[in-house]
Amino acid sequence: MAQIIVEGAPRTERGKNEARRLRVTGQVPATLYGGKGGPLSLALNTKQLTAILRSESGHNTLFEVDFAGKKEPAIVKDWQVDPVSGKLLHVDLLRVAMDVRMKVKVPVHTFGEPSGVKVQGGVYEVVTREVEVECLPADIPTEFRMDVSGLMLNQSLRANELPIDKSKLKLLTDGNSVLAHVVALRVEEEKPVEAAVVAVVPAEPEVIKKGKKEVEGEEGAEPAEKQEKKK
Repeated sequence: MAQIIVEGAPRTERGKNEARRLRVTGQVPATLYGGKGGPLSLALNTKQLTAILRSESGHNTLFEVDFAGKKEPAIVKDWQVDPVSGKLLHVDLLRVAMDVRMKVKVPVHTFGEPSGVKVQGGVYEVVTREVEVECLPADIPTEFRMDVSGLMLNQSLRANELPIDKSKLKLLTDGNSVLAHVVALRVEEEKPVEAAVVAVVPAEPEVIKKGKKEVEGEEGAEPAEKQEKKK
């Protein structure tokens, strides 16, 4: 495989204004660290780094940083992008020693339609999309691919089923970790319609107006005050 080269130069100035100036010229601020050397501030070719991150191997791509008359093998450890434009804002690179094993995360891609979905009406769910392995830089896999067409209902794909060359790679992810599975379709039970609660407002007690008849008593009866005077 042809060696991938990323062109760069030492970066002496810091700050937001300098970072903007670099981006205008087609470069991105970067930091190279790890290994036996100290951290270095660099300005790297944005187009070359973007091509690496968009490749099949992505951030696990092994390349050489060419700066100040020397080359150092590295991989992308972390990066920041503009949330609107998607352009690179900053990149962290990790030095790589070709004879030292390192830990990397490798994507897992599945293909095929599970029988548990096609025949049994289940639902296929991906639980995790990557596993962690340990290996030499030259042995970093691009991806792991697995055919899941044989998965039946309530069956799962686990990390220890991946096609790993144990002579080169060591699986660090728990082998029993579920990567994908076929589960029964969850049907939410319909809740009974609750009867509408009608607020019963008690009727106001009827106000009995004290009319003339109530004071006078029966019709034709003289008031009690007059009856007392007659006595």
